[in-house]
Amino acid sequence: MVELEFFDPAGALEITTPHAPRLDQIAGKKIGFVTNEQWQAYRTLPLIKSLFEKDFPGVEILPLDAFPQGNALIGEEKTAMMVKDSGVDAVIIGNAA
Repeated sequence: MVELEFFDPAGALEITTPHAPRLDQIAGKKIGFVTNEQWQAYRTLPLIKSLFEKDFPGVEILPLDAFPQGNALIGEEKTAMMVKDSGVDAVIIGNAA
């Protein structure tokens, strides 16, 4: 019998920073969006915004253009500081293609 071995060339990744703690509730929270503007974000993000506003009383959703958008800008330190300084409780990051 032939035995084949396969190796994953990507190797293993060590997770050094866990995800941020999850919100206990969404109602009454301040939420922002950061997007790379791909895969019809102009359609999906306004829909998500309206669904949050409809389903969660008192939620404050920042305007979709409150933070820099696009692949060239969302990873910059300036964008991260803008998000931090805005006082949001959470950020929805999307859309990826």
